[in-house]
Amino acid sequence: MIGAPSRAEAFLAAALRVRLQGDVAAPLDETSAVLLAVGGLLGREVAIEDLLHSLVDGICRVMDADRGTIYLVDRRRGEVFSKAAHLPELDEIRLGMGQGVAGFVAETGEVVNVPTAGVESRFFGGVDERTGYRTDSILAAPMRNPEGEIIGVVQLLNKRGGAFTREDEARLHGLSEQAAMAIQATTLYEELERGGDERSKPFPLKDRFNRIVGDSESLREACRLTAKAAASSATVLIRGESGTGKELFARAVHVNSSRRDKIFVKVDCAALPTTLIENELFGHERGAFTGADRRTSGKFDQAQGGTIFLDEIGELPLEVQGKLLRVLQDKEYERVGGEEVLAADVRVVAATNRDLEQMVAEGRFRQDLYYRIKVVEIRLPALRTRGAQDIAALARHFVISAARKNGRRVPEISSEAQERLVQYAWPGNVRELENCMESAVVIMDGERIIVSDLPLPSRSAAGPQSGGTQPENQETQKLVDVERAHITSVLESVDGNRSLAAKRLGIGRNTLARKLKSYGLD
Repeated sequence: MIGAPSRAEAFLAAALRVRLQGDVAAPLDETSAVLLAVGGLLGREVAIEDLLHSLVDGICRVMDADRGTIYLVDRRRGEVFSKAAHLPELDEIRLGMGQGVAGFVAETGEVVNVPTAGVESRFFGGVDERTGYRTDSILAAPMRNPEGEIIGVVQLLNKRGGAFTREDEARLHGLSEQAAMAIQATTLYEELERGGDERSKPFPLKDRFNRIVGDSESLREACRLTAKAAASSATVLIRGESGTGKELFARAVHVNSSRRDKIFVKVDCAALPTTLIENELFGHERGAFTGADRRTSGKFDQAQGGTIFLDEIGELPLEVQGKLLRVLQDKEYERVGGEEVLAADVRVVAATNRDLEQMVAEGRFRQDLYYRIKVVEIRLPALRTRGAQDIAALARHFVISAARKNGRRVPEISSEAQERLVQYAWPGNVRELENCMESAVVIMDGERIIVSDLPLPSRSAAGPQSGGTQPENQETQKLVDVERAHITSVLESVDGNRSLAAKRLGIGRNTLARKLKSYGLD
């Protein structure tokens, strides 16, 4: 069976089929250009605010409006709030439901066309008073989810060359439908559905990225540093346990940088035999070694102008570390067996779960390279430290993704299953949670995921969970036991096939071998 299309794919397909309502619609190619430009961002780790701004910019361009705003509905507070706007004077506008034109549209679902704002009772003049902007005309339309609930409002101000027309009303109605589909294809929409709680700031978007889910302080800090790193050309080191999402953050650095339109090349240093790593990275010249009958490009050749992601950089042999240092220090390299010095126009993002400081002390990692790669250091938190709210949000996110992938209705997660998810220590972190929820969606019966659907070790096998009060060294030992039990279980399920086990665990085969050796199971 072919899996159901992703949200981004579904949006793109709908954009290609778009037909707007009314007697006169925007030209198909013009409207499609707006929608498809945004659709190309939906499957990427782009900053949410940038995505929404691209959407409102395109709508304003098609509608020939001076300014535009996308308002979202905050059901918990009973308000609408601006999250993408041509509003340099204010960070945010918040209006009560029914207040102003945007609040009225959010409350009633009507399309509102106000030709002269000064004589319209629904017009809220407080914003103009704060900004100094003069609003002469307004056109606003609701955004609805598939259930017909209003999730936001698209509002345009001051059509150039005259008032908004009836044809404009039909055009914006169609565009607002497509804008709603775009928002539903992002992880922002899941946050809007959950509604937050009293302890958290509702729907914070600053420094937040599509496809990165959660609201814990540690994750917010990682996102903040990612935004800073993306805006620079600095080398980045991402640190965290296996399964914490290091590649996801590496891609976020790339797609939010000035190199976003260039290539992103990933190299898994742990998956390559030591003898081939140098050749893989830098390529070789003809005759460099027996069998080298032609020149071959390396990953640095391929990544020119873009970003190279060196995953598990701690696995690089010392001799290759020296060549990488030259790339970072002098922006140049040579192919294996070659004498031509090549310029390296490549941004380097590295990641590791190893203790590089200990490796430097033991002489297994170059100290000068260590300082070169950690210009900006992003530490990703282990899932067990992120709290119940992040675990619940991620579980829901992965259930939605798995249901669509497998062509099933999105199920609920029972309260008992939620409690089990929160109590578990997650040695495999976010990757393990993702696999867990997809498995539950596939094997479940009924309409709710229950505890028995979760492929987790028994409580006795897992030992005390991370919420306990064990001393730190005892707790760490318990987590090692959990990881060992989980890896052993996976190996047994594939009859000892290490390559298949590593794939299911989401780690490199060399990493698996190293872990087995540390457990005395090599």
